[in-house]
Amino acid sequence: MKEVSLLPNEVIEMAKNLSSTLLADVMGCTGAMDYRIKPVSSGMEIVGTAMTVSLRPGDNLILHQAIYSAKKGHVLVVDGKGHTNNAYLGELMAGSAQAIGVEGIVIDGLVRDKKALEELKFPIYSKGFNPNGPFKDGPGEVNEIISCGGVRVAPGDLVVADDDGVVVVPIDQIDEVLHKALEKLKYEEKRLETIAQYSSQESPDPMSLAPKWLESKMKQY
Repeated sequence: MKEVSLLPNEVIEMAKNLSSTLLADVMGCTGAMDYRIKPVSSGMEIVGTAMTVSLRPGDNLILHQAIYSAKKGHVLVVDGKGHTNNAYLGELMAGSAQAIGVEGIVIDGLVRDKKALEELKFPIYSKGFNPNGPFKDGPGEVNEIISCGGVRVAPGDLVVADDDGVVVVPIDQIDEVLHKALEKLKYEEKRLETIAQYSSQESPDPMSLAPKWLESKMKQY
């Protein structure tokens, strides 16, 4: 099994100040997984290094191996091939991953034990729930390039997930994307200040709230 190095702490800490929407915006409105891949409970967040897993539809043997091979800081990103007849994991596997220090699990497929997973508060993103358990025969792969939720994911990529969804930043773009996202965050914070101050003005002009790019964009019309 290939080893995947964890991203530097400074990268992870920087990413924790950013949202999935900011990252997707500065990547040209791309990088986000299928909208159906959602947190099992609202308020869950993930920031970490991708450890990729590819499964045979309906079979979770290799996911077991990946969990017990993971390190604190890894995010398991799992290509479950969108399979919907069986769940790939439940309370026991999630609890084990949490105990090991895995940051979270993102899976293109289903899970089970909904109530227990909500109470566990371990970040899991999936396409939904199904009581049917999985098979355990394999085959599968760990730390190879996969597709999850329509997005290419390589071992070592940055994974950021929140209530809006899951975004993957390719490892060779991380520095550029994070710095662009930080600049956009500053811009949005300034815009929010402008919006908050608007109602306190006398006879405010609605166009004073418009972003600077709007006028040039509208000239074509």
